[in-house]
Amino acid sequence: MATGLAAAAAARRRLLLLPRHLLRESHLSFSAAPAEGLDVGDGGGGGGRVKIFDRDLKRRHRDRAAWAMGETDALADAVADNLLDRLEDCRKAFPSALCLGGSAGAVRRLLRGRGGIEKLIMMDMSADMVRKWREMDNATDDGLETHFVVGDEEYLPIKESSQDTIISCLGLHWTNDLPGAMIQCRLALKPDGLFLAAILGGETLKELRIACTIAQMEREGGISPRMSPLAQVRDAGNLLTRAGFTLPGVDVDRYTVKYNSALELVEHLRAMGETNALFQRNPILKKDTALATAAIYQTMFGLEDGTVPATFQVIYMTGWKEHPSQQKAKRRGSATVSFSDLQKQFGSNQN
Repeated sequence: MATGLAAAAAARRRLLLLPRHLLRESHLSFSAAPAEGLDVGDGGGGGGRVKIFDRDLKRRHRDRAAWAMGETDALADAVADNLLDRLEDCRKAFPSALCLGGSAGAVRRLLRGRGGIEKLIMMDMSADMVRKWREMDNATDDGLETHFVVGDEEYLPIKESSQDTIISCLGLHWTNDLPGAMIQCRLALKPDGLFLAAILGGETLKELRIACTIAQMEREGGISPRMSPLAQVRDAGNLLTRAGFTLPGVDVDRYTVKYNSALELVEHLRAMGETNALFQRNPILKKDTALATAAIYQTMFGLEDGTVPATFQVIYMTGWKEHPSQQKAKRRGSATVSFSDLQKQFGSNQN
């Protein structure tokens, strides 16, 4: 009984910053036992699901990043700005928006009226990160109504059909069930609502992966998982379709950031909350392995100016919640012109 009360109290603290009318019905009542449909466990992803990432560890990483992050981050700002540009490509306005984890602080700072957003909810699994965002927002006077909530993307505590757009900038790639998290986002959207997300792709930090693998083989005689698996570009469209979004769109950008050393790169990853959170990880990184990784990195990838480059592949995804006004593909077999006719037409024009 005491455990149930503690869990319910913890869940209440996580949700108290969110306006009550925006909460899912299953999140509105708390008793000695968790309410039906509300998981108040350790945030690891649910009972029977495959757990790749330690969500509790990732929360601690986000806590650390809250005080380690600077006022601005060039990489996060570039990704957030690129993501928000997609709002300007839409003719409609999005009065209500939910911004999930990751670089949501950069999204809030760079929003600048794009998308016609009037009410913004900022959510993160780290209470320290939410507190940091709230302090930053208090120093901003742009008239945007902003609410804050501590919650997990794997158990989205948002009422169905309540948001016009949902934005996630560099956060969803740490979820154990990415399709499931995207399905919850779709459910939280209003009809014809827009889903915007940027996640790190599989080529991210390829230089560090190579250097770390060689160093481990040399110093330890084998390798252990040091970096998380990331989605491939070819999978992104399938993720949107599987989650039930219509009019899916995917594009990719590659950013190269220069650092003075591999150790400076690692410090940047810590400040972003992007360090290893795999369940099956070796928690101990030997000092000589770390130094060997830095030396190999410098030797293999070092530039003439003494810096080392790091690649960040970012996959941008857009999808819409279904609405009758949206364009739809024609029924199979309904075409009135054949490909052979087109070939003859365009072939004759070329001649």
